[in-house]
Amino acid sequence: MRLVNDGLAFLLELLALAALAYWGFTTGDGIALKLVLGIGAPVLAAVVWGLFAAPRATFGLPRVAVVVVKVLWFGAAVTALCVTGHPVLGAALAVLAVANLGYATAKKMATA
Repeated sequence: MRLVNDGLAFLLELLALAALAYWGFTTGDGIALKLVLGIGAPVLAAVVWGLFAAPRATFGLPRVAVVVVKVLWFGAAVTALCVTGHPVLGAALAVLAVANLGYATAKKMATA
């Protein structure tokens, strides 16, 4: 079950990056701003993830802080989907992310 949840987590992370890229490319006026937002938003999100939330994050935070970073990170992706006119996809991402994060957090707390 852990392998399935880890695979789902990775898929959700990729979908969140795609949502941020989609938001960026559909937001803003002019091609330059669309490129900056479309490339910059997912790159910034990936850097934040790598620094604070990844399994081998650069900065080891307490578990509660990692959960907060993940909630904010996925919240940004859900918001990006909703403001671009895809609230059903946003809701689906939110539900799956909460279930995935909840399961992973519960398993880590049970083994700690």
